[in-house]
Amino acid sequence: MEKIEIKVKSADKLSNVLLAYGFSYNNINKIIRSKDVRIDGVKTNVDEIVVPGQVLTVFVAALPGDKFKKVYEDDNVLVIDKMSGIEVEGEDGLEGKIPGAIAVHRLDRNTEGVLIMAKNKNAEKELSSAIKKQLFEKKYLAEVVGKTNFKGEKYSAFLVKDSKTSSVKVFKNFVQGAVKIETIFKTLKNGSETSIVEASLVTGKTHQIRAHLAFLGNAIVGDGKYGKNEDNKKFKEKKQKLHCYSLKLNGLGGDLAYLNGRKFVSLPDWAKNINF
Repeated sequence: MEKIEIKVKSADKLSNVLLAYGFSYNNINKIIRSKDVRIDGVKTNVDEIVVPGQVLTVFVAALPGDKFKKVYEDDNVLVIDKMSGIEVEGEDGLEGKIPGAIAVHRLDRNTEGVLIMAKNKNAEKELSSAIKKQLFEKKYLAEVVGKTNFKGEKYSAFLVKDSKTSSVKVFKNFVQGAVKIETIFKTLKNGSETSIVEASLVTGKTHQIRAHLAFLGNAIVGDGKYGKNEDNKKFKEKKQKLHCYSLKLNGLGGDLAYLNGRKFVSLPDWAKNINF
């Protein structure tokens, strides 16, 4: 367990103080219910009023160190290199496990790479606004089956989400219930049986890169949902080789304007010899 100490600055309900610090609603309910918070050293399971000068001691489960690495951190944001096998949102995800971190965007459970999280409500508002306006520049690397000849052009298709199977289907032409997707693909390296491709999202839909590449005939190596089992067995890969390697911040105002233009990069081992 990790111990966090919070000094109360103004009279308020215990839950509100924890919320302002950055804990999620679900996590706060669990913390109080499980008596994982102490007020001046005394355990409590009541959402009582706390006053200035009191010290809250919160105990949270430590996140295994192999699930993420810190890339950058200050009082407002935390940039991490997320590993495969963990969700971003929710009580059991990074948001619930990293004290004070607030998810403002996500990577799929099995997608690795650079991710930014807010550390306070003002930062959450600024980051969410910039992401909603698609002002951040995110680039991904994928190792795909077969040779490719992508030249950095925009590829369009139509995507339909199937909530029953937690998957999507991609079509060349519009079908009922479909939304248009646009992705930019560029071939960085062709090998004998696989290629390394750079992908940039123009639209950002569920599983867009994975499903779009599979639709184009070049499924991501290790992708158990959109790839072929025989390919994944052939390449002896159980994890999808998709990595958000570059995140450039733009469009931030107020207290976060100092981050505009900052670029954070994380390269996976399988792509460290690529010339960009």
